[in-house]
Amino acid sequence: MLPSVLQPNETDHVPVLAEEVRRLLAVRPNETVVDATFGAGGHAAILAEGLRGSGKLIAIDRDPTVRPYFERFRRRAGVQARLLRGDFSVVLRQLADNGVRADAILLDLGVSSMQIDRPERGFSYAADAPLDMRMDPSAELSARELVNESSERELEQIFRRYGEERYAKQIVRAIGRRRREQPFERTLELVETIRAAIPAPARFGEGHPAKRVFQAL
Repeated sequence: MLPSVLQPNETDHVPVLAEEVRRLLAVRPNETVVDATFGAGGHAAILAEGLRGSGKLIAIDRDPTVRPYFERFRRRAGVQARLLRGDFSVVLRQLADNGVRADAILLDLGVSSMQIDRPERGFSYAADAPLDMRMDPSAELSARELVNESSERELEQIFRRYGEERYAKQIVRAIGRRRREQPFERTLELVETIRAAIPAPARFGEGHPAKRVFQAL
């Protein structure tokens, strides 16, 4: 990362494979490059090194809270850049359909700590927060709707498929009983329900009891 482009702080992304990105993408001046998972701009700073003030950088991210990071990057990087908000799988297709061609595309796949480390986003089972979990806060479906409105069969399939939760059936039954009395609104309400639903040995010997359900959601 270029120190002159982004000064790291507690929320910035400092790439751990910076040299590999430089070597494998080998961005050159006058090229068009795409950072399809912009985040805090750590990888974009590396791409900007290769562009050296010329060329074009297209940033994509579905989370609107990255806008300040992008504006800071654009001011300091010295390259032509624009931010497109949306799911990269959709935006990349739209760019291709519009005749945009890129010399390099970078995707940093995985769950971003930018969201998980902010308790108010509702991704963490370690903090009490609204049961949200939307990468895009404007999306209609949140974890709250998923937990409260999905059928028990659908929830069990979600927990098994995306979280490999062995106690999915017991957890879903407990969720069903709880939501018939009162809908889930907070993360810790769900955590407490999960903890009470699984066998006692599993609460202590396999990490946090809610980790697989939260992963699935």
